[in-house]
Amino acid sequence: MMIRISGSDVDQIDTSTLSELERSILQKKQKSSVTYLYDSPTALLFELNMRSKIVEAAKAMNASHVSFATFHNSRANDKFWSRTDNGGFRQKAGVLTSDAINDIFKNSRLYGFECATAMVIILYKATLDSIGKDRFNTYFKDLFLYDWNYDNHLRLVRVNDKNEAYPGDVLYFENPDHNPKTPEWQGENAIMLADNLYFGHGIGIRTEEGIIASLNTNRRSGSTTSAFLSDEVEHPDFEYLRKLENPIMARIGMHTYIYRRLGS
Repeated sequence: MMIRISGSDVDQIDTSTLSELERSILQKKQKSSVTYLYDSPTALLFELNMRSKIVEAAKAMNASHVSFATFHNSRANDKFWSRTDNGGFRQKAGVLTSDAINDIFKNSRLYGFECATAMVIILYKATLDSIGKDRFNTYFKDLFLYDWNYDNHLRLVRVNDKNEAYPGDVLYFENPDHNPKTPEWQGENAIMLADNLYFGHGIGIRTEEGIIASLNTNRRSGSTTSAFLSDEVEHPDFEYLRKLENPIMARIGMHTYIYRRLGS
């Protein structure tokens, strides 16, 4: 087994309380050649639960009426968000962050954005559903939704091994020979939902082969260079988010911008 828990045994975890998805993640990690270390059984269970929440949020966005839109054509409910000149959305003063995030799913017809922003929204929604409204509103304030811009408390961990991807991870499909007239299709950010099943905003829920086939329809004329699933894998810092439930922690910043190639 490649899961190690400080001062405990993974076999002592009651798997009957886990969902089918959570059990599948646990089993896959146990069979991995990579060793995953956890401070406590609670830390492992929090990660499993939050990964399931990320999958649920991705499926909810897929089932919603949110549109795919470039930054130029982006839109949001002006009750909760102010659209900026670059096509981003800034949270309005006087509204709860939890309400602003939930509104994207509740009044989805009013929203349109590209896939990087969609990934961040999904991660915010999963965080809200994992740590609860009170803690979420305490630590996440004045959000700015634009590409891969995100609050300091939404820390992301990157690994470069797609073979160690699990449901709830964000992966990237690269389209190196995309049509220059449609730069939004130079790649697709996607949430892993299950083995060989992904959600990409603007493409929907498809297999790896399905997403690649979709991107290949947006290549240069005559191109034979296929899109492909890159090795990039990102997920939230689950242990950090779990500790946000501790009320003595102080807010340490506002926003972080991580550069990442633009994609659909």
